[in-house]
Amino acid sequence: MSDNRLAALVGDARPVLLDGGMGTLLQDSGLEDGNPGELWNLENPDAIRAAHTSYAEAGARILTTNTFGGTRPRLDMHGLGDRLHEVNQRAAEIARSVADEHGLLVAGDLGPTGELLAPLGTMTPEDAQGFYADQLRGLVAGGIDLVLVETLSDLGEADAAIAAAREVAPDLPIVVTMSFDTNLRTMMGVRPGDAVTHLAAAGADAVGANCGRGPEEMEVIAAEMVAARPDGLLLVAQSNAGLPQVVGDHFEYDATADDMAAHASRLAGIGVDLVGGCCGSTPTHIAAIGSELTSA
Repeated sequence: MSDNRLAALVGDARPVLLDGGMGTLLQDSGLEDGNPGELWNLENPDAIRAAHTSYAEAGARILTTNTFGGTRPRLDMHGLGDRLHEVNQRAAEIARSVADEHGLLVAGDLGPTGELLAPLGTMTPEDAQGFYADQLRGLVAGGIDLVLVETLSDLGEADAAIAAAREVAPDLPIVVTMSFDTNLRTMMGVRPGDAVTHLAAAGADAVGANCGRGPEEMEVIAAEMVAARPDGLLLVAQSNAGLPQVVGDHFEYDATADDMAAHASRLAGIGVDLVGGCCGSTPTHIAAIGSELTSA
């Protein structure tokens, strides 16, 4: 595995504990529905720092920048497009400051652009690569250690993100996770095994699944990925904390911290290398996963 850049970065202790959801934490801190969490990198950095710190204290070894919606099309929706570089650089700097205090790594987070590639939409592969390259320049300036492309459904968009990473940050490891939430396929019909084969060939150091419909489905998806894994590729799983249920005036996810810990143990058992959480996962969930993995 010596030629895998991520394996070299994280070392031999597996699975590596990732962090959990950011949006849920920020909403608990007062971010209003519909407002972009990325704005808080500029206007409420203390809340972002506190979120990263809570994950660091829960045992996460990699902190993810608060930039899921940090591409130009998404920032433009909120009138923030002209501050793109600043939004992403500040996000990376905040995560970096917490990571440095705790001896951790920082993943620069690239989410879906929100645009569809032609022929379904009007975005070209060159457009998509440009959007991701612009975002990455800000993240690299802020000091990230690796690139995390997450929650994608289209392999073409993933290819564009990988190309952007090779253009802007050729030395950094690349992790790509897709969301298989439609009958164990992505919205665009991609199967887990096919994603592994395609993305490994495209140059990803780690491939995996995030979000989705909860731990049980994630374990089925992870098993398909393990079966398709080529030598040297790391695998990632970050499930939602179950499914959202309406409780009073808000949503709560139905997987407990103990549920997620047992789930992580099963993932480790089949060979998943990096385990964390996605929507609804809190530092409490991540701490429980960490305790389970270290005692196993």
